Amino acid sequence: MLATRSITEEILDLKKERRAILLAHHYQESEIQELADCIGDSLELSRRARDFEGDVIAFCGVWFMAETAKILNPHRTVVVPDREAGCSLVDCAPLEQIRAYRGRYPDHAIVSYINTSAEVKAESDILCTSRNAVAVVNSIPPEKTILFVPDINLGNYVKQKTGRENIRVWQGACVVHATFSGRRLAAVKAQHPHALIAAHPECPRETLLMADFIGSTSAIIDWCVGHPAEEFIVVTESGVLHSLKERAPHKRFHFVANELCNCSECPYMKRNTLEKLRDCLLHLEPKVELSGDLIARALVPLERMLAVK
Repeated sequence: MLATRSITEEILDLKKERRAILLAHHYQESEIQELADCIGDSLELSRRARDFEGDVIAFCGVWFMAETAKILNPHRTVVVPDREAGCSLVDCAPLEQIRAYRGRYPDHAIVSYINTSAEVKAESDILCTSRNAVAVVNSIPPEKTILFVPDINLGNYVKQKTGRENIRVWQGACVVHATFSGRRLAAVKAQHPHALIAAHPECPRETLLMADFIGSTSAIIDWCVGHPAEEFIVVTESGVLHSLKERAPHKRFHFVANELCNCSECPYMKRNTLEKLRDCLLHLEPKVELSGDLIARALVPLERMLAVK
């Protein structure tokens, strides 16, 4: 009797057959991260998607990330495990409202967080991630009024860090990070008084004021791993624990529960499973399909972002 292949073996066989690369965000389940060719945040994965040899990109993250990979790789097939893996920030910035703002204020620079739809990216002057948002804003002439879309907490953080008063901030928020309140963080700190706090800039200002370090997902991981301290409170999605334990198994990490599920998980990121990853490689669906015109327009602000050091 032939032995039944495991789902992991099926995925690896399909990956080889499809000449595919597996990209996984830090917020994915550990079992998916263990199979990935690259684990990273939005900026890292955007760059890796642009610089590989192969035919298929299987993007284990959320839909806007896969759209970004397609923009950078228009001739490659880009698939995702679950089409419904969306993002609350994308939902907060409808295309019609961004176009209306552009029509009313044509001289303003629109800086869009990468957590936006391909259509909104195409209406933007430049994109940013949580890692390079300050540098991107500083690359714009100081006399230029900026609309920062769509995350209110990241936008206000950038405004404070750059000292620019001519930044208008959209009123959107991450369904996970926005609920990491200062009250909840204080409760965890009281339980672990010697732990240092590392927070993502999508968190509320009251939470960021308590942090010893503020940075993107990958920056948080690098800081916690490199710091001599042994104990940390990590104020972002708990999927980062996989990389933290891989790189610093001797250290202790605590997470702050959000208001929605008493957990630290993104409901969109957790929609992806090994079974769905296997099926998307097998059937090459769900597939990201974008028009040539949309790709060309969205590529301009995306390339501008990637050129910022």
